[in-house]
Amino acid sequence: MPPLALYIHWPFCLSKCPYCDFNSHVGGGQDQEIWRQAYRRELTHNAALLPSRRITSVFFGGGTPSLMEARTVESVLNDIARLWACDDKIEITLEANPSSAEAEKFADFRRAGVQRLSLGVQSLNDAALRFLGRAHNAQEARAALALAARSFPRFSFDLIYARKGQTPDDWRAELQEALSFGSDHLSLYQLTIEAETVFATRARRGESLTAPEEASVLMYEMTQEMMEKAGLPAYEISNHARLGQESRHNLTYWHYEDYVGIGPGAHGRIGIGTESCQAIENHRAPETWLDSVQRTGVGMKQRTDLSPDAAMREALMMGLRLTEGIDLQRWREKFGCDLMGFVPEARRQRLEAEAYLKRTAERLFLTRAGLQRLNSVLGYLA
Repeated sequence: MPPLALYIHWPFCLSKCPYCDFNSHVGGGQDQEIWRQAYRRELTHNAALLPSRRITSVFFGGGTPSLMEARTVESVLNDIARLWACDDKIEITLEANPSSAEAEKFADFRRAGVQRLSLGVQSLNDAALRFLGRAHNAQEARAALALAARSFPRFSFDLIYARKGQTPDDWRAELQEALSFGSDHLSLYQLTIEAETVFATRARRGESLTAPEEASVLMYEMTQEMMEKAGLPAYEISNHARLGQESRHNLTYWHYEDYVGIGPGAHGRIGIGTESCQAIENHRAPETWLDSVQRTGVGMKQRTDLSPDAAMREALMMGLRLTEGIDLQRWREKFGCDLMGFVPEARRQRLEAEAYLKRTAERLFLTRAGLQRLNSVLGYLA
């Protein structure tokens, strides 16, 4: 049986960041025993449907999972180990905010079984943190990074660049400081204005929130050069890692492999590469998901059969995010057909002629120029 990854969604935050379009809800004071039992029921339901699978990664995302009690995290991990066989090299990641209150729980999360911490730092500049609506300051971020390095065998953190008022020199200095913390994995995102966010509303009113295009391009190129020189090249459009330190969980998505989503708004893909490939989506509202789990054992909103064409289109969109692109042999083994027969030939040839796309005997991948225009290129191919 193919391996399986598990995503656990904790939907609550203390505040909503203006750039965020994730399924997060402002609130606190949840009865964690109720949530522990709900997670247990949905995990048990999925284990009955997917027995004999080997779990390769668990990812606690959100929302703000570091608002969970450590015993809730431990309970979930114990349930997973009881219900499935776990890979000897299983990766267990938890997202956390760098605020002092949450950093105090790092040791408890480590004892609960978390091996890898992903910190939502976003900036090492106080003015930028206020602009981004973050609840922590730069001093807390630096302290949390130092504590993460002492507490976990692996840690990663996020930064957002190409912000309003940020210059390439500003970003160079911030990135140099980020590299000094010694993490083997960094997620570096250009600020984009997502629909249905506070920033989107402000942008519609005419406010400029991102750096000018020319400066953004310079910052992207600078990022690639600095990270490669530091030994952390990009392995995905926004993710950089030392060899062997890539996020195993996220590679599940980008390699288009099976995963299960637990919690409000979580998604899953099961049966990839078979005639019974399915997309699963849970109820987004926490109270709706909780009610459904308590009544039926699962918080699923809908289960959709994916046609081979739909599955291959998703696999193409995900795989081209990787700097290595798509392995043509792996594609043939997964879908039983040749990738070149699926990609529209005229569009592929045009992208190759414009040096956005490249094909070798083994792979199809985007060039650096293509990755820099990722959304446009993927939209054109789709």
